[in-house]
Amino acid sequence: MGLLTLRLVAGAIALCLAACASRPDARVLDPVSAVGGAKQVTVYVATTREPAPGGGAAFTDGRSRQLHYARYVISIPPTHKPGAIEWPKSKPDATKEFVTVSATPLTETEFLAQTRAAAARSRGPRAGIGVFVHGYNYTFQESLFRLAQMDADADVGGAAVLFAWPSRGSLASYVADKESVTYSRDGLAHVIEALTTQPGAGNVTLLGHSMGGWLTVEAIRQLRLEGRDRAVAGLGDVILAAPDIDIDVFRQQLLVVGRLSPPITLLVSKDDRALSASRFLAGDRDRVGALDIQDPQVQAVARSENLRVVDISQLQSENGTNHDRYAALATIYPQLQSQLKAGSGNAAQQAGIFVLDAAAATLQTPFRAAGAILGQR
Repeated sequence: MGLLTLRLVAGAIALCLAACASRPDARVLDPVSAVGGAKQVTVYVATTREPAPGGGAAFTDGRSRQLHYARYVISIPPTHKPGAIEWPKSKPDATKEFVTVSATPLTETEFLAQTRAAAARSRGPRAGIGVFVHGYNYTFQESLFRLAQMDADADVGGAAVLFAWPSRGSLASYVADKESVTYSRDGLAHVIEALTTQPGAGNVTLLGHSMGGWLTVEAIRQLRLEGRDRAVAGLGDVILAAPDIDIDVFRQQLLVVGRLSPPITLLVSKDDRALSASRFLAGDRDRVGALDIQDPQVQAVARSENLRVVDISQLQSENGTNHDRYAALATIYPQLQSQLKAGSGNAAQQAGIFVLDAAAATLQTPFRAAGAILGQR
């Protein structure tokens, strides 16, 4: 391990420690009154986390033997900045901060009926269900509010579903979290099948971030191995944001998953500092989320494996690790989806390498992006 890599790892850990120095506790899940002018979003939850003592719809970092379901209504303040989460302070203020308006436990039957109804109410090309699978070092409340932020910023309607697995929410628990995503593989596969095969669900999109990307691909692989191909066929976009997956492992997963239509989308940044730390912990094994799109080998693999690899380095990072850029994508996601579904521009529905032009909210080939940059000089 070279000195430069060690410095990158140390820097990533220091940044993560700074970002995690003051984290919201479970009290942010306590319902408070809504205020006029605030936007409300509904988040449906399917989780392998253990319910918190005392009932209600809060969850711990314990592993549950069964899936649990819930519905949350989160209020987004009128002063909300896209890409950010305005966390409640000691006394929640709905005029300036995200707050929980309601938290309701659900049965699986209620969960499926309500997500189906929410998808049906959102008519149009982007109607459907979006499932977010969070990454390593997330508490339940952090994953819940992150999805609420993305849903509010994207504003595409449909049903927002959080699949919450029992992350310890601790920087020191990387190995424990890896075991917890493995523990949750069957649970996510069940949720995917239940959502995609129910009548009237519409399009089902999967977004897996970081270690949640590994869990997402493993769940699809599990469905393939068990011959549950109807569930896989019911998927729309599968998006892996900064996926914390060993490149060799990913290629083995794809041998079973097969070619999906549309292609799997990888959101990557070669300067992702959190993935530099992950690479170090994994014995210097390259991570999929840190692919360099200028590498000819990466370009060849994208075509041969039917992958759409998108460099999102132009997006801002809220915490300085460059690992959370995907959250800023929500504001321009509708425009990108329209471009992809229309098959317009360079990004049509094919696999390949693309660069996100954040200012123009479009996908470009690396060569066109480079030309645009040179033209501005």
